[in-house]
Amino acid sequence: MYKRPLAILLAVLTAIAVGFVAAPTASAAPEFKAPFPCGQQWTYSHHSAEVRLALDYIRSDGGTTAGTPVLASAAGTATRHSQPSGAGNYIVIDHGGGWKTFYFHLASFSVADGSAVSQGQPIGTTGSTGNSSGAHIHYEQLYNGAGQTIHINGQSQAPYPGSYGQKHLTSDNGCSGQDGKYWVDTFADAPVFASPTSTAQTGTLNKGTNYVFCKAKGREIRDDAGNYNTWWLKTDPDSGPADQYVSAYYLSRWGNDEAKDNAGKEIPDC
Repeated sequence: MYKRPLAILLAVLTAIAVGFVAAPTASAAPEFKAPFPCGQQWTYSHHSAEVRLALDYIRSDGGTTAGTPVLASAAGTATRHSQPSGAGNYIVIDHGGGWKTFYFHLASFSVADGSAVSQGQPIGTTGSTGNSSGAHIHYEQLYNGAGQTIHINGQSQAPYPGSYGQKHLTSDNGCSGQDGKYWVDTFADAPVFASPTSTAQTGTLNKGTNYVFCKAKGREIRDDAGNYNTWWLKTDPDSGPADQYVSAYYLSRWGNDEAKDNAGKEIPDC
C-alpha cells in the first residue's frame, strides 16, 4: 500500500533534480572597455529611434571624431559587414558565451574578416557610412541576441542621456603596456628578422596598426633622404614566426632614431 506514494515521491524529486541540473546559467559578461583610444574623452547619447540599447559616442576633448581609431572593447573574433542603407560599414565581435559587441558607421576596417582580436586592438576608423548624419561610434553590447545596457569597466552607463554633452567617458582601453602590447602605425609593409642584427628576412609585418612588445638597438636602416633608425621592435608579424624584429624606421608617426607608440610613450627596452 506504500509503493505507489513512494514511487510518486521519487519521481517528483527526480524531476526537481533534473530541473536544477538543466537550468541554464547566464554567462558572465567580459570586462568591456570604451571603444575608443586610451586617454580620450568622448560624450555619448541615446536616441529613441536607436535599437538594442545602443549608445552613440563623439569626441568631447577637442579632438576630431572622424578618422579616430575604433577599438575592440574586449577580446574575441571580429567579422566585417556592410549595410549601406543602415549601419554602413560595421564590425561584430563575438566574445564567446553569448556576448557580442557591434560597431557601426566605420569609415574603414582595420582587421580582416574572421580575425582574432585583443582588447584595445584597432578594428576600424570612426566614420559616417550608412544612415548617419555625422561621424560617431554607434556601439552595442548584446547577450544571446538581446541588447544590454552598456557597461564600461563594469559600470553601467545608464541612465542614458538624450543628447550629447551631458555625460562623458574617458577611455583606459588600449593604454600603453596593456597586455604587454604597445600599438604603433607603420607606413609600409615591413620586413622582419629574427634579431636586431640579422640580415635574413623571416617574414613581413603589414602596413597599418600593429602591436610591438619592446625595443632593442641593432643595425641602422637608412634611406636616400637621410631618414634613419637604429631601434628594432619585437613583434608578431603577419607572416612568418612570432617574436621577430621590425625596424622602427617604419613607424609613421615619429622621426629619426625614435621608438614610441601611437600615444607618444617610449617603448620599453627588451
